[in-house]
Amino acid sequence: MSDLTHLTISEARAKLRGKEITAAEITEAYLAAIDRANPVLNAYVTVTADKARDMAKSSDARLAKGEGGALEGIPLGIKDLFATEGIHTQACSHVLDGFKPRYESTVTSNLWADGAVMLGKLNMDEFAMGSSNETSYYGPVINPWRRSRVDTVVMPTTHQGDGGFVSAGGTKTARTLDNAQLVPGGSSGGSASSVAAFLCAGATATDTGGSIRQPAAFTGTVGIKPTYGRCSRWGIVAFASSLDQAGPIARDVRDAAILLKSMASVDPKDTTSVDRPVPDYEAAIGKPIKGMKVGIPKEYRVDGMPQDIEALWQRGIAWLKDAGAEIVDISLPHTKYALPAYYIVAPAEASSNLARYDGVRYGLRVPGKDIVDMYEKTRAAGFGREVKRRIMIGTYVLSAGYYDAYYLQAQKVRSLIKRDFENVFAAGVDVILTPATPSAAFGIADEDMASDPVKMYLID
Repeated sequence: MSDLTHLTISEARAKLRGKEITAAEITEAYLAAIDRANPVLNAYVTVTADKARDMAKSSDARLAKGEGGALEGIPLGIKDLFATEGIHTQACSHVLDGFKPRYESTVTSNLWADGAVMLGKLNMDEFAMGSSNETSYYGPVINPWRRSRVDTVVMPTTHQGDGGFVSAGGTKTARTLDNAQLVPGGSSGGSASSVAAFLCAGATATDTGGSIRQPAAFTGTVGIKPTYGRCSRWGIVAFASSLDQAGPIARDVRDAAILLKSMASVDPKDTTSVDRPVPDYEAAIGKPIKGMKVGIPKEYRVDGMPQDIEALWQRGIAWLKDAGAEIVDISLPHTKYALPAYYIVAPAEASSNLARYDGVRYGLRVPGKDIVDMYEKTRAAGFGREVKRRIMIGTYVLSAGYYDAYYLQAQKVRSLIKRDFENVFAAGVDVILTPATPSAAFGIADEDMASDPVKMYLID
C-alpha cells in the first residue's frame, strides 16, 4: 500500500483509469502515511479522513462508469488559506479559531469538480506571512529532508613491518548526515513538506512574494506561481490582494501542469481573474527548446549568496544550453528596489485586509469592558508576532504624512520593476532563469533569523 503514495499524479491517473488500483486504495495509503509521519512533520492541521473516504468512493463509482474527471481519485492536500465548506479554515491563525466557512473557494471547487479527493488542510505561516513556516499558530512544519555534509579526509601513508603498506595515503570523501530539523520554507511549508514526504499526491499553495517558489526549492518539489489573474482568488484568505496568487506544488513538472490546468479558471466572483482559455499545460512538456532565448539577469547575483546556489544556477544554464537554448546576459536595473517596495506594498494591503478580524461575527473573541476594548484584546491575543509587525508597518506607511513618501513611492517603483521585465521580453528574451531563493533550507529556530526579521525577509 505504501508504494501507492510514491506514484506521481500522472502515474496514479493512468492506473486509476486502467482499473489497476482504486481511489479508495490510494486514499487509504495516504491516510496511513499521514498517521505515521504527521506527528513528526506537522504538515497537516486537520485531516479529513471520513470526507476523503466518501470522495474516493464517489470517484470509484464514476471511474467504473468511465466518467472520471481530469483528477478523478487523486488525493490532494489543501493549504489552510483556501475556504473549504464546513471544514477548518483558519489561515493558521488564532484569531480565526473555530472558523468553518459556509462556502468553497473557486480553486478547490474546480479541483473537486475534476474528481480530486481532499485529505485535509495543510499548515502554513499565519496569514501567509513568513518564509519558514514558523509563524503558524499550530507550530512549525518540519522539512522531511535532512542536511548532509561531504568531508574530504586526507589519508596518511602508513607502514607495517619492512616496507609493508597498510595505506598508500591519498584522500577519500565521507558524507555525514546532520539530523538537525530544517524549515520547509514558507508560507506554503505544509504544502511543500507534505508533497516531499509523500503525504499527498499534490497540494494547493499560494504565492505573494515567494510562498510557492521558495518552499518548493527548500524541499526538492516543483512549484508554480502563475501569472496574476490565472487562478481565481475568491475564497482565499487575503494577505496582499494585488500580489496573492494560487498555484500548485507537486513532485514533478508534469504533475504541476496537471494541477494548474484544473485550478485555473476565469471567475465572475473575482474581477481580477483573466478571461482567457486555460491552455493544456501538460501538452507543452517535452517539446524542444532549441533556439529559445534564455535571459540571465546580472542583478540576481546578490552579495553573500552561497557558492552552491551559484553552482546550481550554472548547472541549470548548462542544461538549457546543451538542449539548444541561446543564453544571453540581461539587466533588470531596478531589482535592488524590489524587496523594499514589496515590504511596503504587501504590509499596507495586509493592514487593510486584516482589519476585518475583530471578534464580532466569527473567530476568536476576548471579552472587554466595551466594544473597543473587545476589539483590542481580541486582536492582541489573536494575531501572532509577525502578523502584528506587518500590520504596524502597513498602517504606518498608509498614515497621513507618510502615504506619499512610502506607499505611493513604492507603487511607482513597482511600475519600474514591471517595465524592466517588459523591456527584456520585448527585446526577444523568451524566459528568464534565476535561483528561486538565495540560500538552502536553514534550521528550525535559527537564532540569526529569529534575532533579525530583515534577514528572514531577504530569504523571500
